Amino acid sequence: MLIAGFPAGAWGTNCYVVAPAAGEECVIIDPGHRAAPGVEETIAKHRLKPVAVILTHGHIDHVASVVPVCGATGVPAWIHPSDRFMLSDPEKALGVRLGAPLLGELTVGEPDDLRELGDGVELSLAGLEFTVAHAPGHTKGSVAFKLPEQADVPPVLFSGDLLFAGSIGRTDLPGGDHAEIMRSLARVCLPLADSTVVLSGHGPQTTIGRERASNPFLRDLAAGRGPAADAAPRTGM
Repeated sequence: MLIAGFPAGAWGTNCYVVAPAAGEECVIIDPGHRAAPGVEETIAKHRLKPVAVILTHGHIDHVASVVPVCGATGVPAWIHPSDRFMLSDPEKALGVRLGAPLLGELTVGEPDDLRELGDGVELSLAGLEFTVAHAPGHTKGSVAFKLPEQADVPPVLFSGDLLFAGSIGRTDLPGGDHAEIMRSLARVCLPLADSTVVLSGHGPQTTIGRERASNPFLRDLAAGRGPAADAAPRTGM
C-alpha cells in the first residue's frame, strides 16, 4: 500500500494520498490550506488516478482545497453532515474572523459532488476498504478512517484532530466538547490493536500502543481513571 503524506498551508495540516500501489487509483484525505500543489505533485510522482476526497472534519485548515482539488480531478468529496456547513461558512465554525488576506486566498463552498458520511459506513474506494468512525468532540462531525491490516502494512487510523502523538484535539472551538472527545477516544481508539499506525491531522505519526502507554489522555482512559484535564490547543484548529 502507498500512503504519501505532507503538511500544507499556514497550519501545517497533514494531507494524505492513499493508494494500493503506485500507478493505481487513489483517495485524498484532508486537502487543506494550500494543499492543491502538493496533491498534484504526489499524484504525478506516483502516477495515480484520484477517485475521491474524504474529510475527517470541516475546519478550514482541513478542507480549504477541497473545491479546487475536486474540480481539477472531477471526483466527489465525503464529509459528515454535522460539519457540512463549515465548507460554506468557515468563520462560523471557528467563532472568529479569519481576516481579509486569508479569506481572499480561500475557495469557500461545496464541491459539485458532495456526499455525506455516517458512523460505521464502509467506503470501498480505490480498491481499499475505509471504515468510518464518527468521533465527535473536536467538532460535532469529526470522523476517523480505519484501514485494516494489509499484507505489507499494519492497520492504519487516519485520526484527523481526534488523536495526536502525545495529545488530543482541542475542544475550545464551537462544537467542541471535552467529555465527548474522551468518549470518542474510548470508543474509537482504545479497542484498536497496539500495532495500529496513527496518521493524524497535525504532527508526526505514532501508534496506538505508544499512545496507550504514554499519552496522558489514553493512559487515563485505559486505566479507568476517567477524563484527564482538557487539552492545550494544538497547532492548527
